[in-house]
Amino acid sequence: MNGKTEGGGSRGDARRISRRSFIELSGATTLVAAGDLLTRVGRAYPQGTGKTIRMAVVGGGFGAGFWWHEHPNCVVTAVTDLYPQRRRRLRERYGCDAVYDSLEIMVKEAKDVDAVAVFSGAPDHPKHVRMCMERGWHVVSAVPACLTLEEAAMLKELKEKTGLTYMMAESSWYRQEVIFARNFFRQNGFGELFYSEVEYYHDGGDLKKRVADKSSLLYHPDGTRSWRWGFPPMLYPTHSLGFLTGVTGEWVTKVSCLGWRGSSPEMTEHPTRVDNVYNNPFWSQASMMLTDRNHMCRCNVFWRCMAGGERAQWFGDRATLYMPVGGVHGPVQRIRDKASGDWAVPEYWKSDMLPEQMRHASGHGGSAVFISAEFINALLEEREPECDLYDSLAMTVPGIVAHQSSYRDGEQLAVPQFERPKA
Repeated sequence: MNGKTEGGGSRGDARRISRRSFIELSGATTLVAAGDLLTRVGRAYPQGTGKTIRMAVVGGGFGAGFWWHEHPNCVVTAVTDLYPQRRRRLRERYGCDAVYDSLEIMVKEAKDVDAVAVFSGAPDHPKHVRMCMERGWHVVSAVPACLTLEEAAMLKELKEKTGLTYMMAESSWYRQEVIFARNFFRQNGFGELFYSEVEYYHDGGDLKKRVADKSSLLYHPDGTRSWRWGFPPMLYPTHSLGFLTGVTGEWVTKVSCLGWRGSSPEMTEHPTRVDNVYNNPFWSQASMMLTDRNHMCRCNVFWRCMAGGERAQWFGDRATLYMPVGGVHGPVQRIRDKASGDWAVPEYWKSDMLPEQMRHASGHGGSAVFISAEFINALLEEREPECDLYDSLAMTVPGIVAHQSSYRDGEQLAVPQFERPKA
């Protein structure tokens, strides 16, 4: 499919990490001497280049949480949001006076832009990415890349037609434990990594209060419903599948998924479930997936549960790695044989991938500075970034198909493959 081989997969909290990852080893004492490999993150920041990337930012919510302006080879030259308070936030955050009332206006009027960070609402990502790339601008987009198979096909065609750079800002790709797991996989530390459990839990809290509170994420600043109203869990799969594709490079080929509607009237008759633009009745969805290497992956996305956060477990025939507990599992450490123990995650924020001024704490498990740096570094070096369009679709499309499977009582369905062009 994509030319990746076992053991050579695809490719952080920027503060010192004291949490432990748990390893189960089976006589693999030589793996403990990991050496330099486990400390690596990505390509070094290309110092000495005279290039400057002129960046625009769309979306003053999540879009204000990145660090483009701290990269020595980047300047933010345009910002836009539909709402005045969010435009002010972007202006203050990035020190940019070129402020536009909408992306449509920015596309027409802005001239000093090379690349755009698209952090609008999830359903708008494909449309806004298309507007920017047709304007000739490179794009880094919030997750998910798209909500339909037709949009996935459009993005692939658009990328290949324009030749421009696309990156999805998937935080799981650069969570500190994932960088560790990816490096461990590359050194063949797991042996055959045959099974992964990948999870994203984002509980809605008090359901009545959340609907009544016009300041909650269910609403836009003007009081109208936001895209989050009734959004299907499996259409937001990338925080989970980033733990698979971002570690081993595998793509999902088949999926079976079940959805949970709840049984009480409070759940089944909740306004967000009986009246949403997605016709979605599900609060939480769980799926079993088969990869292109005939490996298994259990993928969960829950909007209603007593848990929170993103985490994973990777099971190999030589070693197994557990991420720290996020609220649903008890502390887990299964020890087999004498070669076992806890490993500290390296201080990845010291990586030369990051310019010195970007080596600090950032959001979503330390990932924000790494995402910011990787996109700018890739443009400076005129190369494809990690988490490129094809891997982005590989982390997005299985969720689209999984959601369809939920309506069919878990029927196993094939996942379309949006492959890279052959050289």
